[in-house]
Amino acid sequence: MINIAIMGYGVVGSGVAEVCQMNQAIMKQRTGYQIKIKKILDIRDFPDDPFGDRITHNPDDIFSDPDISIVVETIGGTSIAYKLSVQALKAGKHLITSNKELVAAHGPELMALARKKNVNYFFEASVGGGIPIIRPLHKSLAANEIRLIAGILNGTTNYILTRMDEAGITFEQALSEAQSKGYAEQDPTEDLNGSDACRKLAILASITTGQYVDYRKIYSEGITNILSTDLLYAHSLNMKLKLISRFKLLPDHRADMIVAPMLIGRNHPIAAADDVNNAILIEGNALGEAMFYGQGAGKLPTASAVVADIISCAMHLDRVRYLSEWVIPKQEILRDHGECSVQALVRFSNGLSAAQVRQVFDVYGAKPVKAQAQNEHAWLIGIASKLTEQQLASHISSFGEQVLSRIRLY
Repeated sequence: MINIAIMGYGVVGSGVAEVCQMNQAIMKQRTGYQIKIKKILDIRDFPDDPFGDRITHNPDDIFSDPDISIVVETIGGTSIAYKLSVQALKAGKHLITSNKELVAAHGPELMALARKKNVNYFFEASVGGGIPIIRPLHKSLAANEIRLIAGILNGTTNYILTRMDEAGITFEQALSEAQSKGYAEQDPTEDLNGSDACRKLAILASITTGQYVDYRKIYSEGITNILSTDLLYAHSLNMKLKLISRFKLLPDHRADMIVAPMLIGRNHPIAAADDVNNAILIEGNALGEAMFYGQGAGKLPTASAVVADIISCAMHLDRVRYLSEWVIPKQEILRDHGECSVQALVRFSNGLSAAQVRQVFDVYGAKPVKAQAQNEHAWLIGIASKLTEQQLASHISSFGEQVLSRIRLY
């Protein structure tokens, strides 16, 4: 028998307990052990819960128990979750987490501590919910130099943009709908401003390069300024508007990284992901392209990834399966955002003439598109020769309030 403990009994933590109970026969078949939840740490009591008798409010009941081999952290955040994760590793417990904030902020430290204590630190559920992506990058695709990671890493924003696209409703209406269905938090700031997707992209990039990528250095934009008019342009161009996270490896082994709303062709594989689904496209120099698609969030999908880590850990308790640690780079691997190439749909008010637009942007390639609102005209910019983010920003700034919006093309 292998005893485990769960720290945090919210949506994901209770989902882990549910999946362990539901699939206990499968888990025993695959590991050779009966896996039992011995303790659950939370500040609350759950007297009517099937696992209510396992609740403890004292972390030492877990860390000082030699019979508990594996600890699952589903608290979230980087305060108490970080403190308890360090304690668990120092106590010699294998640690599994779904906490992308913690992995993105403290991954190198926690991995190094796990190696020092000769235990595992697994975090499959930190990116993509139930979609297997962490272990494939570490193992199945290890023979490749990964040149591209791109896709939809946040289900909340994808649901909102899907509803705006399909139902023609406003951002505010779509957000309210997402909250009522439990797809968005009451405070959805981390999703809407791109921070959640940015952390996940940083984790994937860190795995890919073997070097720690600080998510705080990745350029990111959210979707709060998206208007219904922007979706009309997407339709007219046979595109969809998605919050895209993208990593591009450059020949000099630096990387272009960005999280931002982008227009992407409706026939592109990434564009197939609607509602709360995620889609992650990987391109390797030997493999070519591979697509990972599925539910990127939710109680049971995320719990399934956590339990998969429990199974993997249980199968290798005496033979630790290290995932590659992330080296702190001596030189910055991110290329300056201003140097990155860009193409964009730019909307101008009629106070600015077409001749003025052409005078500035013709050298980069400028193509007018049919206006989707009164008193404006729109252009595809940067479609003929290289236009950098810095150049685009500078030119847009020079036009002042005559620029109504700018949305990148994938």
